[in-house]
Amino acid sequence: MGLAAKYELPFQLKNPDLLHNESFVNGNWATAKSGKTFEVVDPGTGQAWIECPLNDASDVDEAVKSSHACFEEYRKISPRARAQMLFKWDSLIRENKEDLATILVYETGKPRAEAYGEIDYSTGFTWWFAGEAERIQGSVFTPASPDRRVFTIKQPLGATAALVPWNFPIAMILRKAGAALAAGCTMIVKPSPETPVTILALAHLADKAGFPRGALNVLTTDLDKTPELSEALCRHPLIKKVSFTGSTRVGKLVAKICSDNLKKVTLELGGNCPVLIFDDANIDQAMGQIFALKYRHAGQACITANRIYVQTGIFDKFLDRWNEDSKKIVVGHGSDKSTTMGPVTTPRGIEKALALVQDAKSKGAKIHIGGNKISKNGGYFFEPTVITGVTPDMDLANEEVFAPVCTFIKFDTEDEVVKAANNTSMGLASYCFTKNVDRLWRLFENLEAGMIGLNTGNSSAAESPFGGIKQSGYGKESGKDVAVAEYLITKTGTFTLEGQS
Repeated sequence: MGLAAKYELPFQLKNPDLLHNESFVNGNWATAKSGKTFEVVDPGTGQAWIECPLNDASDVDEAVKSSHACFEEYRKISPRARAQMLFKWDSLIRENKEDLATILVYETGKPRAEAYGEIDYSTGFTWWFAGEAERIQGSVFTPASPDRRVFTIKQPLGATAALVPWNFPIAMILRKAGAALAAGCTMIVKPSPETPVTILALAHLADKAGFPRGALNVLTTDLDKTPELSEALCRHPLIKKVSFTGSTRVGKLVAKICSDNLKKVTLELGGNCPVLIFDDANIDQAMGQIFALKYRHAGQACITANRIYVQTGIFDKFLDRWNEDSKKIVVGHGSDKSTTMGPVTTPRGIEKALALVQDAKSKGAKIHIGGNKISKNGGYFFEPTVITGVTPDMDLANEEVFAPVCTFIKFDTEDEVVKAANNTSMGLASYCFTKNVDRLWRLFENLEAGMIGLNTGNSSAAESPFGGIKQSGYGKESGKDVAVAEYLITKTGTFTLEGQS
């Protein structure tokens, strides 16, 4: 660590060199120009365990110029060399899996098993984009005029910026930076204030993997300075592309700021994702898939199950099983081997969950289990909660919950439930469970979301395009061709050929 240690670390790492708490700019560990710092808190105890630089707008120009200078050389590196660096980064991340999982537990609060799962999922992106680096190709063709030939080439955009959330920090960075670096772009990352140390560890490993200085810069800051720092990155003329994952409200602000210079933007925004479970579904399959989806990271995922619609014929049976299994969840610190669900990551999450539950109760909803904060060792714990009788006028039906609060809604017909599922401004993901293949295909076409889980609760992978529609954003991350294309321009050349008419 660079900054003087004020705190006693609550863990030990096998590779102490992995732990850094200074920003990373042009291959060097750096403090903020102001000299100020902010604390990083363990959500399982509410206690600070490390501090990081409080960067602000004054720190942006140097970092961007470093990234741009690196780009001018990095863009000339062969695709094979970029692929080899990505493969090396991937290898180093896998080698340091235990330590990365430890940091992840103490920053996000998620149980260690889920931390392992995030790393396994995330390295799919580094592996995938290493291959994508060598699959970037242009074209040559003959147009309508027989004496002409048209060429297209793909070129990297330039220095880019990533503004990322705290819920899956490793996945967010490897998905964004993997695509950018494969394309030949450089990237500056602004981590969430809750999870900067995880990102700094990844930057350290990228440096060890051989990426040139400035290829991956990281500027940390707290919640109060996040708007200032983010806006400075978005407005800087040398930043050619911004990738943002977060709320729809903030995504709209990012888009407005970037529109001033017609800057390319990818937005992965809010979810409010519905699940449709029909009478002919395999209940064991639906339970296993959606239970894991809903309670993963205490419900704090953009693609989690927000509204669970169950057809009348199996509603009571499904609800009883869900309640029974929910009561078996062990809530505790992520480092405890017995824990199956950790805390929410911020105290704001507790406040929002309590407000949503109270609003639903006041409007007639039934709380089957949970609904309360858990007082335990100062952590941000919330009970697994199950609610029925949810109506469209309740906040719970219209907002992304981001907490372990499950809402169950009964339905009778396919048309009815599709209309209800689509009755939201968001369109990130939807899920459906039925063994009727015709219905499955209709739902695939008729549900208004960018990703549809068909008898599955896991529709995200490095190989498939990730992104939403409506007010859940635009652009794609991961998937063949499309993710890397977000970081490329297509340039056309037209040649007139003599003696070949």
